[in-house]
Amino acid sequence: MAAPTPPPPDSTWGACSFCAVAVPPGATQCPICGAANPIRASQMTTVSRSQRRRLRATGAFRSLIVIAVSLGLAYTMISLVIQGPPVVADPLTTDGLYTIGPGDSTIISGEITGGDYVLGNFSTSNPVGLNLELAVYNSTQIPQFINGLGPIPLYSLGPAMTGRIVFSAPYTDEYSFVFTNPYPAGSHLTFVAQISTTYESNVGSEGFG
Repeated sequence: MAAPTPPPPDSTWGACSFCAVAVPPGATQCPICGAANPIRASQMTTVSRSQRRRLRATGAFRSLIVIAVSLGLAYTMISLVIQGPPVVADPLTTDGLYTIGPGDSTIISGEITGGDYVLGNFSTSNPVGLNLELAVYNSTQIPQFINGLGPIPLYSLGPAMTGRIVFSAPYTDEYSFVFTNPYPAGSHLTFVAQISTTYESNVGSEGFG
């Protein structure tokens, strides 16, 4: 019985002579780099030893790149899982010093979920003994305040040299904590206010006071 006739060279898979990537049957050039005359599997024994070594080295280098990228992606994903989602500071958790001129205000704003609350305190210095006022407005009231319409605040403190803030949000909304120097502009009584606020979730809370 006669031996089967081997397929023609161009009907077998091969390798690019330049970048060593696999070339499908029938292709006359590399699908990656475009180099012509790929080396078919049936021709591999006929190429020079140096060419075969170069193809093996190029293939090994490509494999190392793939492995390195895979390890890098795996490390990044594992790091994200271990670290968890990024923690974004709540705008109503603050601690800072604010210079407030007579008749001027400093506003700290942020969304509060209904039932959650903000705790904090304030005090004045430089010079010591001057008073500060706090008023809390919702998202509808704060434009009225800015426009000088004098809305009734949901919560207020002062005027006082020091104060303890305990505000519980009656509903979810954007709230603005407005700290005001109550002295008239002509008094020239500018002072430094130290203000600390902390957003607290009501979930699992046993209460506060």
